[in-house]
Amino acid sequence: MSTATTHAVDCTECAAPVTLARTPLLGEVIRCGDCGVELEVTALHPLAVELAPQVQEDWGE
Repeated sequence: MSTATTHAVDCTECAAPVTLARTPLLGEVIRCGDCGVELEVTALHPLAVELAPQVQEDWGE
C-alpha cells in the first residue's frame, strides 16, 4: 500500500493553490498552473515560495 503525499502552497502572484506531487527542494523553481509565474521554494517547513528572480542576459559583459 502506498501513501501519496502532496504538498500545497498558495501562489504569491494570483493566490491560486499550487499542488506538488512530491517534496520540493529548497531553491527549486516551480510554476503556477493558473497564472504561469515562476516561484522559488524558500522554505520547506512550512512550505513557502516567493517570486523567482528573473535571469538577466549579460551578453558577455
